Amino acid sequence: FLDEEVESKDVKLFSFVSQEWQEAADSRAALLSYLKEQVPQIFCLKDSSPQEEEELMQSRLLHPLECFLFGEDPQEGLEKLKQGSTSSHLCGRVFKEGETVYSCRDCAIDPTCVLCMDCFQDSVHKSHRYKMHASSGGGFCDCGDVEAWKIGPYCSKHDPGAANAMVTVSCVIQRKEGSGGGVEFLVWEENFELSAELQPRIKDNTYYCVLYNDEHHSYDHVIYTLQRSVNCDLAEAQTHTTLIDKEGRRAVKRGSLSSCQQAQERIRVNTIPLLMQISQQPLRVEILHSVVMAHQTFALHLGSWFQKIIGYSVGFRQAFCQVALQPDVDRDRPCLISRLMLHDARMFKGARKIVHELIFCSMLMDTEFKRLFAIEFTKHYKQLQKDFINDDHERNISITALSVQIFTVPTLARQLIEECNVIKVIVDTVMELLREHLDDNNRFVFLGYNSDKFSRVQVIFHDLRYILISKPSIWTEELRGQFLKGFRVFLGLLKCMQGMEEVKRQLGQHIAVEPEWEAGFTLQIQLRHILAMFQDWCSSDDEILLLAFKECHRVLKQCNNQPFHRDATDHYMCKHILHVRPYKVSREPVSIHLPISRLLAGLYVLLCGTGAIERLDNPATYDFTELAEHALRCVVLAAQVSAEMWRRNGLSLVSQVYYYQDVKCRDEMYDKDIVMLQIAASKMDPNHFLMLVLLRFELFDYFNGSCSSKDQDELTQWNRLTEEMLYLLIVIIGERYVPGISHLTKEDVTMREVIHLLCIEPMAHSSLVKALPENVCFKKKPGVSGHGLYEVKKEHLVEFNPFFYHYSRSQHSKAEESQKKRRAQEGNDKALRPPVPPAFCPAFSHIVQLLCCDIMVHILRNVLQRAAEDRPTHWTEAMIQRALHLIGQALLEEKSQLENVTAEEVTFDFSLKARLMGAERGKSVFLLLSKIKTLPSLEAQKDMIKWVLQMFEVVKCLRENSSPTVSMSMETAKPEESAQDKEKAERKRKAEAAKLHRQKIMAQMSAMQKNFIESNKMLYENMPESGTQGETVASTGEELCIAVGPHRGSTPADREVLTCILCQEEQEVMAQAPAMGLAACVQRSTVLTQCRGKIPSRPGTSYPLFMPPDLNVGTHTGSCGHVMHATCWQKYYEAVQNTTRNRLHAELIIDLENGEYLCPLCKSLCNTVVPLIPLEPLTFDYENAAIIGEHLTLPRWIQILSARIKGLHSNGSTGLFGEGQPDFRSILSYGVQESRKFSDSITEMLVVCATTVHRVGLKTAPNELCPRVSIMAWNTCAFTIQAIENILEQEGKPLFGSLQNRQLAGMKAIVQFSATQGLKSSQAVIQSLTAFSLFSVLLPVMSRKNTPSLLEVDLFHLLVGLVLSIPSLYQEETVDLQPSAVSSAYNHLHILHLVTMAHVLQILLSSADVPAAGDGQETEEERAAAELYSAVSQHTGRLLPDVSGSSLVERVKTGIAPFLRCAALFFNCLTGVPPPEELFSISGRFHCSSALCSYLALPSNVFQLFHDHRETVSPLLQRWCGSPVVTKALKGKIQTVRYPRKRNRLIELPEDYSTLLNQASHFKCPKSTDDERKHPTLCLFCGAMLCSQSSCCLSQLEREDVGACTAHAATCGAGVGMFLRIRECEIVLMASRTRGSTYPAPYLDDYGETDPHLGRGNPLHLCPERYRKLNQLWQQHCILEEIARSLEVVNVMFAFEWQML
Repeated sequence: FLDEEVESKDVKLFSFVSQEWQEAADSRAALLSYLKEQVPQIFCLKDSSPQEEEELMQSRLLHPLECFLFGEDPQEGLEKLKQGSTSSHLCGRVFKEGETVYSCRDCAIDPTCVLCMDCFQDSVHKSHRYKMHASSGGGFCDCGDVEAWKIGPYCSKHDPGAANAMVTVSCVIQRKEGSGGGVEFLVWEENFELSAELQPRIKDNTYYCVLYNDEHHSYDHVIYTLQRSVNCDLAEAQTHTTLIDKEGRRAVKRGSLSSCQQAQERIRVNTIPLLMQISQQPLRVEILHSVVMAHQTFALHLGSWFQKIIGYSVGFRQAFCQVALQPDVDRDRPCLISRLMLHDARMFKGARKIVHELIFCSMLMDTEFKRLFAIEFTKHYKQLQKDFINDDHERNISITALSVQIFTVPTLARQLIEECNVIKVIVDTVMELLREHLDDNNRFVFLGYNSDKFSRVQVIFHDLRYILISKPSIWTEELRGQFLKGFRVFLGLLKCMQGMEEVKRQLGQHIAVEPEWEAGFTLQIQLRHILAMFQDWCSSDDEILLLAFKECHRVLKQCNNQPFHRDATDHYMCKHILHVRPYKVSREPVSIHLPISRLLAGLYVLLCGTGAIERLDNPATYDFTELAEHALRCVVLAAQVSAEMWRRNGLSLVSQVYYYQDVKCRDEMYDKDIVMLQIAASKMDPNHFLMLVLLRFELFDYFNGSCSSKDQDELTQWNRLTEEMLYLLIVIIGERYVPGISHLTKEDVTMREVIHLLCIEPMAHSSLVKALPENVCFKKKPGVSGHGLYEVKKEHLVEFNPFFYHYSRSQHSKAEESQKKRRAQEGNDKALRPPVPPAFCPAFSHIVQLLCCDIMVHILRNVLQRAAEDRPTHWTEAMIQRALHLIGQALLEEKSQLENVTAEEVTFDFSLKARLMGAERGKSVFLLLSKIKTLPSLEAQKDMIKWVLQMFEVVKCLRENSSPTVSMSMETAKPEESAQDKEKAERKRKAEAAKLHRQKIMAQMSAMQKNFIESNKMLYENMPESGTQGETVASTGEELCIAVGPHRGSTPADREVLTCILCQEEQEVMAQAPAMGLAACVQRSTVLTQCRGKIPSRPGTSYPLFMPPDLNVGTHTGSCGHVMHATCWQKYYEAVQNTTRNRLHAELIIDLENGEYLCPLCKSLCNTVVPLIPLEPLTFDYENAAIIGEHLTLPRWIQILSARIKGLHSNGSTGLFGEGQPDFRSILSYGVQESRKFSDSITEMLVVCATTVHRVGLKTAPNELCPRVSIMAWNTCAFTIQAIENILEQEGKPLFGSLQNRQLAGMKAIVQFSATQGLKSSQAVIQSLTAFSLFSVLLPVMSRKNTPSLLEVDLFHLLVGLVLSIPSLYQEETVDLQPSAVSSAYNHLHILHLVTMAHVLQILLSSADVPAAGDGQETEEERAAAELYSAVSQHTGRLLPDVSGSSLVERVKTGIAPFLRCAALFFNCLTGVPPPEELFSISGRFHCSSALCSYLALPSNVFQLFHDHRETVSPLLQRWCGSPVVTKALKGKIQTVRYPRKRNRLIELPEDYSTLLNQASHFKCPKSTDDERKHPTLCLFCGAMLCSQSSCCLSQLEREDVGACTAHAATCGAGVGMFLRIRECEIVLMASRTRGSTYPAPYLDDYGETDPHLGRGNPLHLCPERYRKLNQLWQQHCILEEIARSLEVVNVMFAFEWQML
């Protein structure tokens, strides 16, 4: 109370200070004087804590400022403000790095318009086609910005509703004065000396050594330097480093000036060794006086305070903006906001963030001030970018990142163009920064460029894209003028690129040094969208388009790249003369960079599309031969590289040609070159154009017949060049899918791209989008059940063009093969006909004349003649294929024209020339086609040739106006050949049909065979047979399907012959034979736990002797089912150890220290081998069993057992024959036999396997003599069976006949191993003592101290332990004995009955809250249940509530079912007695069916057991119920497990992934106070949200620092974890501190694909099938296996620190 009173007085005291400021003549001076005194007394004191500083600052500084600002008490002032104004319509939330943001594909004006999570959830866009991605930080939410959205600009929270009332003018003026006094502090952020007004009167000798952040030095470098320089330990150095990275700087030493200078020098000295390694700048260290540090610290707080104040009112914000934008005329300085921007690069990271957030919440939240700020930003743009280039911080913390907030606003962008010519400003900035790379010819040369600086320059191009995102719908004169000025400057940039980085073919020697090429293409990629946007802007106004075209042509004519060096000469071919200047691409320089030529081509097409071409002045002055020259050279260069003529120029040129035609660049490179050639073809004489093409391809003399060669390499080059030249002609004539060249839309173009991609193979949506030049939205959704693939519809196949110009060479081959195969399956011929193209626009219609000109026919004749002469070195099949395609194109064109007009009007006469030219010598195109048709080497093209000849006939008939059916034979001279062809085709068709029929039958047979193999997999893997269980039932009879007691069935004598997977030798599994074993993996598990996350410490508990009923941690042993000889395994294991030690990061895959290895066959992770023990064939002696049964009743059995155990226990291990125990040996009189004998190798393998189970299960050192070895073997047997039963129940499968073969084989092997291991152990006597401990739970006469009560024990584990340990009671010192089959049968029966009754009691005691059911007619079973319940209630002191008999029966039946199912599996594997047929059906899995009880020799009414053994059980019941634990449980003092136990599954996940993202966005790390980016990670086992990969949540696990996920997995999953990283949308599987792997998340988009790291950003929905498989992966204990397999596949070069996750 006193503290509060003192604090209240302080507040009042300092409130008077504000009055003094208001009354002072110079408020500013008074304020600064006060701060000069107070700030050093608050901040940067030696012993002050951040909390104390915060409190003092609030009371002494900020509260007086608020009083001064409001002119009254701040609380009263705020109340007035709330009454007078409302909140802003703009959200303005500033995004942190990694925060999820949303964009609407339907409504956003451009992709930069985004919403924060909260606004998105409350907006109309949630039901639209949205996209989500992680923010890089620095942006802000566009909710409320009407210019950002077509519809729905507001979410429900920011909807304006009523008009916003403004506050009074006087209040604004008052606030304005206060704002002016405070904002000044922010510009002092990096001043190391204070201004005169703040200089302290007395300057003490207290300084700080401050270390600043940079992007050069790593964490480890800084930590290393700090440890050596300022004498701090590792933890302190790590803290310093983390804060330096986060805040931008950190004071690492406080002291006198000399001590700080020494520390500064030591830091620099200790950085020198690192600089020698990394060649970087030294760490930046400054020394600041404590007063300077104090004022700078206060300035940061002041910035945050301003944000809060501005948020109070629109008036405050406007006042702040006015002050911040007001120029400082007195001091001749720019306005405050400009000074802040210009100081940005000199500020540290924390200060920058404060300033940026201040700008966000002030300037950018008001339209007018946003405009004024944009003007200031543009005014200083060049300087800001220069500062950014020289800075080393990332762009998201640079002031330049604010460009996206202002340049993307359409109206603002246009105003900036009109008022500031922002296009010119941006391009001038780029040119100034790249000027150093210009050569003497004013062209860029990037040799030896600085990649870091260059990458920063590239960012500037983003700003140009932002400005051009939205083209104007209305052009003003001012906008036209300024845009054209900017366009001219942009052309200046392109002029520097035109012809840059020219190459010359290397002859003789290979190039010595690969030239630099990446920078040029990076520039081209950055300009790709900008070029398209400029063209888009130009197309929106005819006047602009014409002026831009003329300007572009003018600049192109000024370019002097790769000029001609010789005069023009005449070239003759087919009576045509071409007068052109010579140029050989193979001999002279050529450049692949021609941006101005390509821009001109794009503008020309736009002129044609809009019709503005008609208004072009003097079109005759344009020399199209000259315009096409450079584009043709570029295409020829690509052709020559493909022909391997430039091999000596190295890989750099190959890479350039690849990108030239790649999807990233082709639309503004290769495609535009094709367009330019089409423009030239439309304007030039077709013969002259083809002659020019032949000249540039250097094939003119070759086709003129004036050159020949015998050099094989030269002939190969000519052939390849001919192929490329013919391909180019196909493209020029056939590729008309460009708006403006033909009458098409962009949607038609995209559709054609998609069709041709799908003709290669069915593709996923993501693959399609990557292969397309721009992001395309598909409306068709394949579904979310699996990986959706798109296929091309049959009706679209007619559009397939095998020579589609966007195909790469490999894609062309794949598409051709795929379509031929498809046509063959449909019974069609394999001819891949050219598609019918759309008609050219009038401006380009002249191109088709190329097909029928003399030179074209000459080229085709020449190519076909080479094939007809059959000189293999002079032609290729690809050449003929292209020639046939060209002929097909020509015939389709002629057919189209003949069908539209009369034959007399058609001037296209290809078919006539093809028949007549050269016919006199038998060398016309038509006759040559007839000749090559019969060539064996062209068998693959026969169908195409046939189609071409048919097309000749069709065209001929159209010309003659006759029906093509008159002359079906194509060669009238040989009609019989046509008939033969028809007959041959018919035979071929029938053969294909027969082949398809056979394939269909074989596929069916194969499927049946696979199903059979899967059903009987063990037969094929030589594993223990699983199918024989059910077969024995029919032969032995229903009555013998009993596994327990005197009526048990016999064990069939099955002979197992297995094959070792290592040596491939067969061997029968026998007790005396060499050991064979199953590869297996032992692991700790929490799959069945009922107390997730609560793993108790083992000391002080009864584990492993008694498994607690919550099954918190079990030991599971699973097998892959593959068999090996023990000796083979030993050799393999030793070899693995030797080879793996030398492998990189092998420890990530297998842990050699823990005995791990990968199965040689299936690569499953294993750590032991379970020896295979054969079942002893048994024919049961029922007569002897009946005789013994008369004497060995349950009471007698208990007496004999008690006597035997007490005798062993009292005499210890030395004297087993106590004279005082007359019944000590009576147990032996009911039947014993000699123990089974096993080979030494089996005995050895029993020890190996048991030791592994003991070591892994208890996480202890290997010790085969430990008494708990056998107990752990029994425990893993019980837990593995429980896990398998859990899987079968959850998947709704029957108990028998539905297990996977590896599960069944593993379970049988584990049970036999556990049973045998106890008998062969050298600790048999200790096991007998263990048996005593186990029996003490059930039998009160043997009760001992610390014996747990029934409610503290899992009774199935107890059952397995008792059954497997009781044979040890038969052992004598001198003789190895074991119970006979009859004795074992009675032992099993009595143990099962006792444990079953105990479990019924467990169920009754743990279900005390069952409500009473309505009364009805009671059955005998209900009466028995009620009678038992009454007795139990009496024994527990009437603590149980009244419950009806029917409720009890239902509860017990439901609760006991899992126990009985597990018991059935156990006894089936132990005895080999086949179960009844009912248990192979699904119906048999519900509750304790009569068949299940019958198989276990239990009455179907389990309450009958209590009636039959009333006298024996009554004292047991009394003792069981009398335990103090039972009393506490019934009183509710302790929690008990309810039966049936809860079946664990992975947590429920929301259907929509955005719900998870919303949860992650609101996640606050419990150990961190900052709002920095976190990695929210969801545990799929328990639903806990964790902060992964963050230093704030590191903890110690076994003396090692681990991340939150690793620590959580240790308690939640016993070291195994399955986590969903929400922001990355991926699953992380963890198996230990050093091993983990990623796995696809179960969320799919509408196209059936996962989206790791939200790269595509499509809406995601939960796929139940995938989540079910994840659940299976966990339930079946396959996580370790999955991790090992994934790591084995991935070549790990750099180990990931999984323990830090």
